[in-house]
Amino acid sequence: MLLMASLIQPFTIRTVLETIAAIGTVGSLFFYFLSALSLASFISDRRKQFKQVPLPPTQLPPVSILKPLKGVDPEIWESFCSHCEQEYPEFQLIFGVSDPADPAVEVVRKLQAKYPKISIELVVCDRVLGANIKVSNLAQMLPAARHELLLVNDSDIRVPPDYLRKVIAPLPDASVGLVTCLYGGVASPTACPTLGSRLEALGISTDFVPGVLSARFLERGLHFGLGSTLAFRRRDLEAIGGFEALLDYLADDYELGRRIASTGKRVELSAATVVTFLPAYTLRQFFRHQLRWSRTIRDARRWGYAGLLFTFGLPWALVTLLAARGAEWAWLLLAMTFALRMAVGFVAAIVVLNDDQFFRYILLLPLRDLIAPFVWAAGFMGNRIHWRGDVFDLKDGRLIIAKPELPADWKK
Repeated sequence: MLLMASLIQPFTIRTVLETIAAIGTVGSLFFYFLSALSLASFISDRRKQFKQVPLPPTQLPPVSILKPLKGVDPEIWESFCSHCEQEYPEFQLIFGVSDPADPAVEVVRKLQAKYPKISIELVVCDRVLGANIKVSNLAQMLPAARHELLLVNDSDIRVPPDYLRKVIAPLPDASVGLVTCLYGGVASPTACPTLGSRLEALGISTDFVPGVLSARFLERGLHFGLGSTLAFRRRDLEAIGGFEALLDYLADDYELGRRIASTGKRVELSAATVVTFLPAYTLRQFFRHQLRWSRTIRDARRWGYAGLLFTFGLPWALVTLLAARGAEWAWLLLAMTFALRMAVGFVAAIVVLNDDQFFRYILLLPLRDLIAPFVWAAGFMGNRIHWRGDVFDLKDGRLIIAKPELPADWKK
């Protein structure tokens, strides 16, 4: 009743702000409730997958794993080794680089020496087929793949020993076109991870995962892929125009899943979860990375991006509290929002991802949430992004190489 009374006060700037903030807070509470339902749905489905009888080794189809590389990511050696130590009868690893002098080449050579019984190939992709160099490399790596089943994942992904078994399990069903999986982020693995890396890791566990699962719940299934894992058949890739159809897209993983889903086939979320190891981001690098993701989502899912306005629970609740001048009902709203935010973050990080960093970084969650609205707003204000040392302009999801800015005193 106090909340309703506040909403019908004579309108002043303060009451308008109070009303908008209260609506934003209530909208965020609905989002957290939706996230809780989405998490429960995924956990239930994952338990069913765990109970399924696994295919015997003789029935597991061979797989070609494609990993495009550029530079050396944190923990890259351990991540590569995790792919070689799979409990899977037959698979092939194909690495691709654009530059034969790329430092990642030495790591691949070392890997070939350590695992001589595994088929590990290195492809030098000497052509630039489009703005997205990763996809350009994939198109040039594909001829080296010997198998019908293909799996693409990012260079910085570390996987568990049963990864391939779990990811490939849904693909014998002809109605499944692509399998993807959730991932957690490990902050720069040093004695003292940077603040930027800790904020990034926290965001993956407590924002990204609930967001993906909410989309899955609302849309009754996924209709996009995640770069942590993309497993599909070669013929389904050919049906959407091959990697060549994705050459200029920034969100190539999203676009690949969307296009396969548009053919009528399902995108399945695997029971497997993987880990990515984050660089030692400075705060500026963290902001740039967040801004790139924001603009990617903005172009790929415009209405979904606009709806993110109702996911900023703590900032909305704090503005409500300030506008209401510390009214009792505003404190209650803040307490409810904080409790639900923490509960959803806990389940996503601990139950879904088994990510114990949540407890170490939990005190940073309010800071992460206060930064998020500013990143969201900045996502609307321009199209420039920074990606692995290159600068692009983004237009309708496509990458355009940015023109260098001319000096102020330049003349024709």
